[in-house]
Amino acid sequence: MTVLALDQGTSGTKALVVDPGGGILAVAEVPVTAAYLPGGGVEQDPAQLLDSVLRAGREAYERAGRPPLAAVALANQGETVLAWDRATGKPLSPAIVWQDSRAQRICDERADARDWVAHRTGLVLDPYFTAPKITWLRANVTREGVVTTTDTWLLHHLTRGGAFVTDAATASRSLLLDLDAVAWDPELASLFGVDPAELPRIAACDEVVGTTTAFGDTEVPVAGLVVDQQAALFGESCFTAGTAKCTYGTGAFLLANTGERAVRSGSGLTTSVAWRAGGATPYCVDGQVYTVASAIRWLADLGLIGSAAELDTAAAADDAGGVLCVPAFAGHAAPWWRSDATASFTGLTLAARREHLVLAVLQGVAAQIAELAGLVAADIGAPLTRLRADGGLTASATLMQAQADLAQVPVDVYPSPHATALGAAALARLAVEPGLPSAEAVGEWQPGRTYEPRWPAERAAEHLERWRESAAATLPGAAARD
Repeated sequence: MTVLALDQGTSGTKALVVDPGGGILAVAEVPVTAAYLPGGGVEQDPAQLLDSVLRAGREAYERAGRPPLAAVALANQGETVLAWDRATGKPLSPAIVWQDSRAQRICDERADARDWVAHRTGLVLDPYFTAPKITWLRANVTREGVVTTTDTWLLHHLTRGGAFVTDAATASRSLLLDLDAVAWDPELASLFGVDPAELPRIAACDEVVGTTTAFGDTEVPVAGLVVDQQAALFGESCFTAGTAKCTYGTGAFLLANTGERAVRSGSGLTTSVAWRAGGATPYCVDGQVYTVASAIRWLADLGLIGSAAELDTAAAADDAGGVLCVPAFAGHAAPWWRSDATASFTGLTLAARREHLVLAVLQGVAAQIAELAGLVAADIGAPLTRLRADGGLTASATLMQAQADLAQVPVDVYPSPHATALGAAALARLAVEPGLPSAEAVGEWQPGRTYEPRWPAERAAEHLERWRESAAATLPGAAARD
């Protein structure tokens, strides 16, 4: 049961051909670019996104020797939207990326509905999510066509117009979904001026939504539709309540399974559908960090490191010399939700060296994720006992050790850099082989490496307390409030 899994992300599209035993037969990756505009705009060219999906998929399929495919799976960016013509599939706008913050005023104008929205959707009223972007795009770019997340548009092209769908997990990131009913909510649609008739059908993640010949002459089922972070949660076998993973990419995303109960966060985190498969709908609570790999690129741009591969040799060993970093280079996501926050370094003296700054950035990333882990534990009513980790920056032993030290839990690094695509492939297997257990669809795996905490709990608590004070000071107006 070989699957072609497509992971369409912010910086590129990755395609994997995965055999029935979970082995990877071939990988191809095509980069994509984003335009960062004044005023918080972040846009991508839809044609480039589609081209990257087709090129990566075809290259991986050719490299694998063109085996018979049981399914094509698609993981997507989540909250990135575009306007397009349903009749022709032609884009009518740029893709407005999940990082785009130009819809902040849309949210501010609806601030009175903040608590109601949070209860109904499990999300925070913030431009990070889909609906404010739709409203902004309609007001500022075009009233023509439909506006959907990129997965719906890509699926339209892959299925030659046969599918107008999104999956339940992606829909739950929209601020338009009744989280408990897992259905579009007319009152939410009205709040954002969205026509419910223009919203795609919500599909299960293990549903065949159509067929495609985009990667060969044979019609192949399209299934395994899922938003990227939930795909990784599934791929890392986080099937039971309390199991958690963190992805370290452009940003960082900590998700914990809460079972079939949509827990509303009391601490500024968000709740979404984890996946809908096998007739069940588990949920997850999650926290986001906007700047992770992008903070490492900032270090490289300053010449403090050559690349991310040099982090472990450039960073000081264990002690940053009193220097603390709050890496809010693109503002704060959970739990503050302040796009106007800025990054900071504190504790700088003439004794501070390059290695201290590098370690402080890594510890700052780990501290924010440790803070999120504590909030997740409060929401689910039990502390995390382990944290599974994936993403490119798990290659940094310094970062992973800092994570274990500050969160005070063992960190299990996923053995493949392709957790998202492998999760989507596993969900596609469930679609073409109904009744297959989720654990069997994913397959057994062992951590590539486990990091145990080395710091005593007292040292971790003291460091986090200092870091929280620094984080609070990065919020505009903090000094005036003090």
